[in-house]
Amino acid sequence: MLKSKLIHPKIMGALALCGHGDRILIVDGNYPLDSASNINATKVYLGLEAGTPTVTKVLKVLKTAINIEEVTVMSPDEGEVEPEIFDDFREVLPDNILQKIDRFKFYEEAKYSDNIKLAISTGELRTYGCLILTVGIQQG
Repeated sequence: MLKSKLIHPKIMGALALCGHGDRILIVDGNYPLDSASNINATKVYLGLEAGTPTVTKVLKVLKTAINIEEVTVMSPDEGEVEPEIFDDFREVLPDNILQKIDRFKFYEEAKYSDNIKLAISTGELRTYGCLILTVGIQQG
C-alpha cells in the first residue's frame, strides 16, 4: 500500500515521466480540457461533483510529489479585480511568484506547448482557477 498523499495511478504515472521544465496544467471545471490542452498530454478528469475537488486541493497533493519551479496563472483583464483563488495559490505555494498571463495567452500555452505532459480537470467552481506548473529539479 502506498504511503504518500498522492495515490491516483494515472497522475502518478504521468508525473514519473516528467523531467525538469515539463509542465502540468490544472484547471477548473469550466475549462475545455479536451479542446484546450496539448493533444499529447495525459488527461485526467477528477471532477466528482460541482466544487469537488478544488484546484487548491489538487495543488496541495501534487506539491507533495514534485518540486515546483514556476507557476503561471490565467489573469483577468486589466482593471478587473484579482481573483480570490490567487490568495489560495500563494498560501499553498509561498515560495513561488504567480506569473500572470492573459486568458488567450494561457489557452495558447496550454494547447500548443509541447512540454505540457499532464492536464488535470477538477470540479473547481471559482473563476480563474487555472494554472500551469513547471516541474523543478529534485533537491539534494
